[in-house]
Amino acid sequence: MLAQRQCKLRTRLSDIMAENAFIVDTTTQNFASTVVEASHQVPVLVDFWASWCGPCQMLMPILTKLAADYDGAFVLAKVNIDEQQELASRFGVRSVPTVKLFRNGTVVDEFLGVIPEAQIKALLNRYIERESDRVAQHALQLIEAGKREEGLSMLRQALESDPDNERISLSWVETLLECGHLGEARQAFAELPHGVRTGEQGTRLGAVIEFAATASQSPAVDQLRARLPTDPDDSEARYALAAHCVVNAQYETALEELLELLSRDRSYGDDAARKGLLQVFELLGGRGELVSRYRSRMSAALH
Repeated sequence: MLAQRQCKLRTRLSDIMAENAFIVDTTTQNFASTVVEASHQVPVLVDFWASWCGPCQMLMPILTKLAADYDGAFVLAKVNIDEQQELASRFGVRSVPTVKLFRNGTVVDEFLGVIPEAQIKALLNRYIERESDRVAQHALQLIEAGKREEGLSMLRQALESDPDNERISLSWVETLLECGHLGEARQAFAELPHGVRTGEQGTRLGAVIEFAATASQSPAVDQLRARLPTDPDDSEARYALAAHCVVNAQYETALEELLELLSRDRSYGDDAARKGLLQVFELLGGRGELVSRYRSRMSAALH
């Protein structure tokens, strides 16, 4: 009886894929082309499933419907874990259904089990390019070419035409900051939805805004550097110097100054040195040689 159900499920999947060019049966042999390469064009949703899995049969119609509704805006790649054990092992699949979203060759999001269609759509929409994204990209190109006001105006239009596009909302704040409009950037960031502000990119952007605000209210870098040799315990100058370094992407120097501040004056600014170190680690993606080295030194300084 089980074998019959499994056979029916395989037949049903084959029929679905035959009807929809945006659903592909993915194997170890074609993974590079159907997932990695394809994800540089559109998001690829990889569904790790098994014929004996009841929840997989519940999720499959939802994913199939979305693949049809989105009509090529994303690709649905089906991976049978019993037949493709190497792929399941490579991506740490321990239960099914496991769904991973690939973009530009890497996993950018995922979920386990059966979730509502609305949640899957929300996940997809964070990565699917819209018309407003194309307008925003053109706007950023104008800004890079020196046509700042024209670019900012176009970017604002893209945001107004699609206010729910998180990518443009974050890009708008970041661009305002890069163009020196700190006050507007802080206000625009504060108006973002809580989930956007506290997401990975939002958290990093918020940290940069905080450092930029500190730097804008402090003396110039040369003045700060001149103060420290005569008064190494000038915590305010040291923290402000670190803030300037973060704004100028001089992360190692910023980390060094924050670590020195941590060692000299742990209580400054409500533990500002430790919090600042953690913020810079976040800006650097939380990994890498620089993060590992200074995280270890921070740990030693705290003990």
